[in-house]
Amino acid sequence: MGARKLVMGTAAYTVCTFSLAVVWHVLLFRERYESFGYFEGEPDFLLGLLTIVLQGILLCVLFAMLKTGGSSFRRGIRFALITGAFFWTSHVLAFVAKQEVPGAPVFILMETLYLVVQFGLFGLIIGFIHREEKFI
Repeated sequence: MGARKLVMGTAAYTVCTFSLAVVWHVLLFRERYESFGYFEGEPDFLLGLLTIVLQGILLCVLFAMLKTGGSSFRRGIRFALITGAFFWTSHVLAFVAKQEVPGAPVFILMETLYLVVQFGLFGLIIGFIHREEKFI
């Protein structure tokens, strides 16, 4: 994978994920997430942004290493399903397992929807970035 695709993929993941995270967790459903005990004090946006940039780099490198058959969009969606499921278990289920979450089923549903949107968009974007690549 070239540096251009790495930068494009990382930037796309960062813009998509950070924007969605702020809108979903802070603007639209802040009170709900506070009731879940999701925030302890004010969110650290800079650390959150750095975390998302690092995730973007790692996901883009991993995507380039996996050579599966099908169109780039099909590869992107498959990759997003797998990585999204991993994030779901390590983010959503782990959060509920580590502490008492009031309304845990609602939290799980909301975070599942959030991750479906996040990784669905990322799958399409990474597929678009790698659109000229074909693997059989």
